[in-house]
Amino acid sequence: MSFATGDGKKSEPSSSSSIQCLDEEQWGLVTWAQDSIKEGNLKNIIDLDIRGEISPKCLKEYVKLTERCLHNSPKYRPTMAEILFNLESVMAIQEKFNSSLQYASRTLFGRMANLFPFSSNQENSVQGDIKLSTNSKGNNMFPHMKEVPVHFRSPSPNVKAFKFPDLKKATRCFSLDSTLGSGGFGNVFLGWVEENTLAPSKQGVGMAVAVKRLNIESTQGTAEWQTELNLLGHLAHPNIIRLLGYCKDELEHLLVYEYMPNKGFDRFLFSDIAEPLSWGTRLLIMIGVARGLAYLHSKNIIHRDLKPSNILLNEDFNAKLGDFEVVRSLETWETTVSTKIVGTYGYLAPEYAVTGVCVTRAVDRSLDEEQWGLVAWVQDSIKEGNLKNIIDLDVRGEISPKCLKEYVKLATSCLRNSPKHRPTMAEILSSLESVMAIQEKSNNSLQSANRTLFDRIVNLFPCTSNQENFVQGDLNLSTTSKGKNIFPHMKKVPAHFPSPSPILKEFRFSELEKATRSFSPDLILGEGVFGKVFLGWVQGNTLIPSKQGVGMAVAIRRLSKVSGQGFTEWKAELNLLGHLAHPNIIRLLGYSTNYERLLLVYEYMPNKSFDRCLFSDIAEPLSWGTRLLIMIGVARGLTYLHSQNIIHCDLKPSHILLDKNFNAKLGGFGLAKFDSLGTWQNIVGTHGYIAPEYMKTGRLTTKCDIYSFGVVLLESIRAQRARYGLRPEEEVSLVEWATSFGSNIKKIMDPRLEGKYPLHGASEYVAVALRCVAGDPNDRPSGEEVLQSLEQIYALN
Repeated sequence: MSFATGDGKKSEPSSSSSIQCLDEEQWGLVTWAQDSIKEGNLKNIIDLDIRGEISPKCLKEYVKLTERCLHNSPKYRPTMAEILFNLESVMAIQEKFNSSLQYASRTLFGRMANLFPFSSNQENSVQGDIKLSTNSKGNNMFPHMKEVPVHFRSPSPNVKAFKFPDLKKATRCFSLDSTLGSGGFGNVFLGWVEENTLAPSKQGVGMAVAVKRLNIESTQGTAEWQTELNLLGHLAHPNIIRLLGYCKDELEHLLVYEYMPNKGFDRFLFSDIAEPLSWGTRLLIMIGVARGLAYLHSKNIIHRDLKPSNILLNEDFNAKLGDFEVVRSLETWETTVSTKIVGTYGYLAPEYAVTGVCVTRAVDRSLDEEQWGLVAWVQDSIKEGNLKNIIDLDVRGEISPKCLKEYVKLATSCLRNSPKHRPTMAEILSSLESVMAIQEKSNNSLQSANRTLFDRIVNLFPCTSNQENFVQGDLNLSTTSKGKNIFPHMKKVPAHFPSPSPILKEFRFSELEKATRSFSPDLILGEGVFGKVFLGWVQGNTLIPSKQGVGMAVAIRRLSKVSGQGFTEWKAELNLLGHLAHPNIIRLLGYSTNYERLLLVYEYMPNKSFDRCLFSDIAEPLSWGTRLLIMIGVARGLTYLHSQNIIHCDLKPSHILLDKNFNAKLGGFGLAKFDSLGTWQNIVGTHGYIAPEYMKTGRLTTKCDIYSFGVVLLESIRAQRARYGLRPEEEVSLVEWATSFGSNIKKIMDPRLEGKYPLHGASEYVAVALRCVAGDPNDRPSGEEVLQSLEQIYALN
């Protein structure tokens, strides 16, 4: 794009000049904000609704960034890469503030009464004169961050100095069963501390931490311990492990870090302990690593020991760089030759191993390799055009060919022999994000209609009929899954539902009574033979009860005291749901057992259940596209259950719940059973949805769920219940009715759609539904086959 100047000539705008619009609504706002900043009056420029939430340090750095963006001279404005890094750093400051002691007494909704607390402490209060220069010409990409001391002279004052007895108590005297890992330096233990004060607490109470204890007999670790201590406290980034504190007590040397539940990346790559990671997850982990390294390099810090075991993963598989024992500052080291080569064999850049000279681009080399043998082998395979050999069998069916091509190209550039020809970390980060965009675009096509990035990570299904979406065709890669678990992060659900998941919260009855205003009738969401479901409100992080409209809405199901049949179903649902984790399965948050008062607490679904949208006049009729996407969500959830050998046993529209975006989530797990290849004397389910062979023989398999799903598919396009009629003796089976029309699609479709659907797509949809309700279970498709068919219909129509 070009712009005409006054003399008719065209000028090209710089990328930095376009940044000026980032933090302004209009020039009047900009001028007013700049004047307020010059006067040191930040109070005026903060939205009243969030004043009580902002860390003063976070605000100060955010305003600094805004000032730089609005600088009159384009050359002094930051690039978008610098802005991104700054915002990530600001977020890290805010998160650290949120977990501090001062923030403990502040709630999100108490902010109006508590706008500027802790006036005695400038760090925690937005008061006084915070002087910010509007003429800053510095180029520090992370202005909030104090310059890391060149020689790492001392720990950060933000890091807590623990007493040895406290850490001994937090780890139960460094109990062997609390050991998380070990190495030449010593052992790492799981400990528990209070979240706000970091005082030691009982096991399972408060916040988990990782306590690294240096082996007393180790003579080599003290210097590395001191280096890591003096450095990490000065760093603040979402992809850098956070150091919480340390202890130095005579011969004892300990470091305390935030706890990473999924441990090291190597555990998922090279062992059989954990399930294989999906391609989407691996790619996101590499993006996190690149962000962390780019941050380090911007501070002239070289990690020097980057490898999978030093890439730590939190509960959401976000990557954080750890193990900073051998880092160096490039400022004092870039012209120096080291006589002591440090790092891990197989990850060292060749010029460093040979000459002792290390630069940031040497570190990049270790990003995509495990050992030199692997590197040479991969390079040979690439030269020969044989990509088949280098792809993990567990993810072959997930990678878009174009995505693979770009990823390999990037890895190859990182492994170049000449350091000057390797990309910078900023370039690597940009490339990885582009690769992710390519993969997401591919996943949103035929193979994965309407799937979001984070759905994809949890739930990737191969679809062999489309070459663009999977590594096939010219690449000559097999798509066979070899029976692998397609839900790699899911632990096997224990058979017989022995007990609730430990991650569920056990509520007191009084808490749920408060959350629902004593189970007020005007908060009833629905009711059935089991009892009633109420709308409740709890705080998002702690799940303690809050006022109506404040915090997070939840659905609270209370078992009726007079219900004699509900306890078994209540217990089964409680013991099963906490062990399940999938975007298309309703999430159980907690439960309460108090004498005869039994309750379950779920995430709240604003659009309630699918039957309400299909069979009532309360809601507007759903479009063809929305109905199709809902059924795709059901198919994903059902396929997930079947992969765990779980049979739902009661699939119907009222058990398909819809969030605010009409994403489907399966509920109603009271009758769920494991596929035990046996027969059942008591037939469970809902008349009209029960498979005929189950009714006749009691033989229950996953194909019984497929039959129920076929009925729901027919209901979804006809908007007619499975059995309908004015009187029971006049009831008509929807399955029999739809089968009688065969290929006459217009007779089957919901007239409220007014013909707004693709005829070919609707025909394919009905064909899938009729296959699902086939009389012979062997003629019915699997859940995965149904999913693939529905996604193809959506993509093509």
